[in-house]
Amino acid sequence: MAQLIYTLKLVSAEKITPFVKHFVFAREDGAVPRFQPGQFITLHIPVADGKKVHRSYSVANAPSEDNRIELSAAYVEGGVASTLLFNLQPGETVTAIGPHGLFVLKEEKPKRYILIATGTGVTPYRSMLTTLEKRFSDPENPLSVHLVLGVRTREEALFKNEFLAFAKKFPQFHFQVVYSREQNEHLDSSFESTGHVQSRLASLDLNPAQDIVYLCGNPGMIDATFAELTEQYGFDRKMVRREKYAFAH
Repeated sequence: MAQLIYTLKLVSAEKITPFVKHFVFAREDGAVPRFQPGQFITLHIPVADGKKVHRSYSVANAPSEDNRIELSAAYVEGGVASTLLFNLQPGETVTAIGPHGLFVLKEEKPKRYILIATGTGVTPYRSMLTTLEKRFSDPENPLSVHLVLGVRTREEALFKNEFLAFAKKFPQFHFQVVYSREQNEHLDSSFESTGHVQSRLASLDLNPAQDIVYLCGNPGMIDATFAELTEQYGFDRKMVRREKYAFAH
C-alpha cells in the first residue's frame, strides 16, 4: 500500500544549540497531523539531478488541532541532507511521509517511566509532556517520571528550560542533565552532573517490576545502557524500549 506523501512549508527555523536547529513546519494542505507522541516523520529532501534523500526525525511537539509539525535536527558536517535542511528558508517546502514508529507511551500503568536520551534523542520526550500531564492526574495510578539527558556541554542541553519548568509544575517529573565535557564546580547540583547517562542508573533505584525504560539517541549509548539494564538490573527486554538515531550523510 502506497504511503501518502504530503507537503510541509517551513514556518520558522531557530538555532537552539550550537549544532541543532528547531524547525516549525505546517502542512500545506491545512490538514491536522495525526501522530502519537514519540513517532517520527520522514522528509524527502531534494538533491542534485532531481533525486531525493530520505531522513527521519522525531516529532518534537505534542499533538494538537493545528497543522504544524515541529522537528529538531543536528547539523552533520558535510551531510547533504542537513546542509539543505539548515539552509531552508521560511516559505520553502519539502515533502514528507509518516508518522511512523512504535516508540510511544502505551496504554499501561507502570509506577514509573525512566526516559533516557542523548542529544536530539530528547525530542520525542518533549512531545510526550502533554500525555504525561494527563497521566499525572489519574488518582488511581500514581506515576512518576525521570528524564535523563546526556550531552557534551551546557550549551547543548536541548529544551532544558522547558523540562525544568515542567518539573517545577509537576513534582512527579524529575529532570537530570549529564555532561561529558563540563566541570563539576560550574554545575547546579540539583539537576546537573558530569559523566554519561549510564552513570545515573545507580542513583535511580531501578525496579524492574515497576519501571519501564525508554532509550533514544546515540546507538552506542542505547546498546550499552540496554545491556546494563537487562544483564545487571534484571529488566525484561520488553520493558526497555529503544529508538536509535543514526547520523547519516
